[in-house]
Amino acid sequence: MAITKSQEDKGRGSAASPATSPGLQWLWQHLSNQRHPHCFECGPIRQSTLDVLLLRGAKVYHADLITPVQQNNLVFWSRQEGKKPAFLVDDFLAQIPPIPAESLSAMCCWGLLDILPHEALPRVIERFHSFLQPNGVLFSILREPSVAAGAETRWWLESLTVLGSSDNTHKPFPYPALTNRQMEQLFPGGDVKTFLTRSGRREVLGVR
Repeated sequence: MAITKSQEDKGRGSAASPATSPGLQWLWQHLSNQRHPHCFECGPIRQSTLDVLLLRGAKVYHADLITPVQQNNLVFWSRQEGKKPAFLVDDFLAQIPPIPAESLSAMCCWGLLDILPHEALPRVIERFHSFLQPNGVLFSILREPSVAAGAETRWWLESLTVLGSSDNTHKPFPYPALTNRQMEQLFPGGDVKTFLTRSGRREVLGVR
């Protein structure tokens, strides 16, 4: 599953300084007893992310769910005259490769939940939850309400506990920021851990 440099750099903006992630520190400590964790990368994967996960001994599943949403791909919208456009959740979820139920140790969905329509989130998170094994973790990055732009930001792993990100901050977020309470209500079981950062974003981990 090697990625060439041209693929890796496609769509890259200026990079922000890598930052130690408290959420990732917790995640890998939580999974420290797993020799070969199964992980799902939900964004445009970079070679550094793949290298980090494979060095950790992980089996990696991948589907870029983020880029089509960032680009507002019309394939995932139903537009009928006189009706409000509807997000086609089933078509969106059909991009996910075959993953056995309750098999994943971790899912990295990055900023995906910030750019999906809120009405789509219950079904999306329910599907993600179904892939997690007991004690599996959904890792996401959510903006604070004060952060109005940055919908095209991309994230990757520099190491197991260090995040890299692009610095595309000009595109506004299309929907209101999710609150911690909303995440607890959306994630089945409500076991959600939130880590604050200095970047105006929260690292939010749902634990099955």
